[in-house]
Amino acid sequence: MAVYTEVGDDELVEFAAEYDIGEVLSCKGIAEGIENSNFALTTATGSYILTLYEKRVNPDDLPFFLGLLDHLADAGIPCPTPVHGRDGQALRQLCGRPAAIVTFLAGMWPRRIAPDHTAELGRALAELHLAGVDFPMTRTNDLSINGWRPLLAKSESRADEVAPGLAAELSAALDVLEKNWPSGLPGGVIHGDLFPDNVFFRDGRLTGLIDFYFACNDMFAYDLGVCLNAWCFEPDLSFNITKARRLLTAYRKVRDFSADELDALPLLARGAAMRFLVTRLYDWLYTPADAMVTRKDPLEYLARLRFHAGISGPADYGLD
Repeated sequence: MAVYTEVGDDELVEFAAEYDIGEVLSCKGIAEGIENSNFALTTATGSYILTLYEKRVNPDDLPFFLGLLDHLADAGIPCPTPVHGRDGQALRQLCGRPAAIVTFLAGMWPRRIAPDHTAELGRALAELHLAGVDFPMTRTNDLSINGWRPLLAKSESRADEVAPGLAAELSAALDVLEKNWPSGLPGGVIHGDLFPDNVFFRDGRLTGLIDFYFACNDMFAYDLGVCLNAWCFEPDLSFNITKARRLLTAYRKVRDFSADELDALPLLARGAAMRFLVTRLYDWLYTPADAMVTRKDPLEYLARLRFHAGISGPADYGLD
């Protein structure tokens, strides 16, 4: 469930009156998502998404997120477009929360991922990276290499409750990542969280990229590492090299890799696995049983971490 703040009818009508979107016809909570309160908003002019940003989102980051969506949409990237009020502002307050309205994107995320999906994803991700190069705002990736050790420290004393020896294994893996983490690779704005439920398709074609609330500035190849982890492992945790090949090949047709990026890709993919492992581990151990968030198994990402540690080079991802 992703409605943490209820919105009254009178408050909603007053809020919507600040925009040229017509009369409010309906507003229904959206169950998917874990960070914010989301509503499917229908007005006389069409369908929109209303988001109230909850306490886990830093309000200081919202101008970056909304400005990035404006920038990407202007460049032709299929992403939600912020709706600006009559005063020109996209961000305002509703029920004591920062709030915004964005356009609705039609489509569904794929429950069964096929190689054609990963090819579409690779193309769209490369286009996103290129489109963001001239975006003037920046945001640090707080969930990159410098953030993983502090996150692990919060869970380390209880990590072995999840799997015997887990704390020591993760600490040793972090030692390797911290010693070898690359710098100076091509980078810019990345999505940072492009899981299947953040990508919409219609008739096999990618129609939308959503949920940019982990977007930041980092290495492009790291974003590819996130996608390799999220899209190219089967439910039994085996790696699907065909899906990886289609993803990376489609990406490089739009934006080719440097030799240094190819060399660093296994380590960056390992780092991306660590990022989701340590955040899942913390949530697994410390999310209250009655919370409205479904915990995700951190051991799924331990398997990914171990896989990438055994990769010898880009050929193991299907690249020549």
